[in-house]
Amino acid sequence: MRHKKSTPNRSFRVADQIQRDLAELIRELKDPRIGMLTISAVEVTPDYAHAKVFFTLLVGSPDATAEALNEAAGFLRNGLFKRLQIHTVPTLHFHFDHSTERAAEMNALIQQANRTRALDADEDRED
Repeated sequence: MRHKKSTPNRSFRVADQIQRDLAELIRELKDPRIGMLTISAVEVTPDYAHAKVFFTLLVGSPDATAEALNEAAGFLRNGLFKRLQIHTVPTLHFHFDHSTERAAEMNALIQQANRTRALDADEDRED
């Protein structure tokens, strides 16, 4: 008997569905530690046993929100069991996504460098 090969990009589709479903499920949580958040990405292991869920915050503490989400992971996983049509629903691990912070920092550095360059160019013209 031949083994059934997994469909290409299936893990991406599963991760995308988990991302959409979690966004809805998290809205139902009543924990005050969970601020206004966005699920920015979900990475699922090849065996679907674990999923890293990355989130960004508009309001709230990243540490407190991550703690609250990880405490609610079992409840959220149970909600995914009811929604997903897959055999194994992954254990959820929530992580704050620092990429937006880093992007803002890089943007500020670029703007500062451009201002410095413009000032240097003005000084050169005056000489």
